[in-house]
Amino acid sequence: MSDTRPIIAITMGDASGIGPEIIMKALAREDVYAMCRPFVVGDATRLREADAITKTGLQVNALQSPAGAKYQRGTVDVIDLGIIPAGHPFGQLSALSGEGAFRYIERATRLVEAGEADAICTAPLSKEALHAAGHKYPGHTEMLAHLTGTPEVSMMLVAPKLRVIHVTTHIGLMDAIRKIEPGLVFRVIERGRATLVKAGIEQPRIGVCAINPHAGENGLFGQGEEEEKIIPAIEKCHANGWSVDGPLPADTLFFRAARGDFDLVVAMYHDQGHGPVKVMGLEAGVNITIGLPVVRTSVDHGTAFDIAGKGIADEGSLVEALKQAVGLAPKRVMQAA
Repeated sequence: MSDTRPIIAITMGDASGIGPEIIMKALAREDVYAMCRPFVVGDATRLREADAITKTGLQVNALQSPAGAKYQRGTVDVIDLGIIPAGHPFGQLSALSGEGAFRYIERATRLVEAGEADAICTAPLSKEALHAAGHKYPGHTEMLAHLTGTPEVSMMLVAPKLRVIHVTTHIGLMDAIRKIEPGLVFRVIERGRATLVKAGIEQPRIGVCAINPHAGENGLFGQGEEEEKIIPAIEKCHANGWSVDGPLPADTLFFRAARGDFDLVVAMYHDQGHGPVKVMGLEAGVNITIGLPVVRTSVDHGTAFDIAGKGIADEGSLVEALKQAVGLAPKRVMQAA
């Protein structure tokens, strides 16, 4: 009997945050197992503690490789790295949790590269804990780029009625403006467009944000950044026959995209794109890394240390991230034992 459900590696994220809890809640749901074969890369002890907190009543199946996974609702399969000890505090910044978060990502990446999983879905990590452990990455995106030897990737956020890809992300605003240039803008548009075409949108409609208010208002605002940094990239898109509009004022562009005028918005910097997405639906938001040789999706929220260990965290964003991973994962047919 064949099983076409993709195999998804879920990384546990920061063990001191809500990652273990939302994983147990998500893997208690029948709809998750209907669409994929999930396993966790993390710590079995921590997941058992999360099970007791969330009262999901699931068995944790500790493994050394995905070969022994059951992929059955009621059992959570986990590649057990044995990093987090029993009783490790929830809700507190921890270098050990930061180390674990890095190791989970590292192992999941190698498993996908080896063909033992089809995609990675990540629970949230703490950048401060990651740095405390000696891993000086701004976040998941940059870490995965390094682990896979990918020189340039992009962050795409997906919320109900809105998709946003970023030209720059985890750098200061002044640095972001300096970094933006036509070649980078074009490559980001190209990556975003290719992802939507792969997802079945034959001719994606793309709106590109300006940097300045009112798109510079014909030179009234800014120092000609739109003309210098963005317009040449859009002209190149038009030469390729792509449906790309801009640079457009960000305030009205996001409204138009949410009502259905565009399939994708290109944001120039972190908060320009993140703010509207999180207003549209933080609980259902998904973060997708575009340009990697492996598929990676993530929740669009943080570790929530303030509620970690209380069993009240919502698993909705993780379930949406799993759905996106399923949609992007390469199709496979495996023979069941």
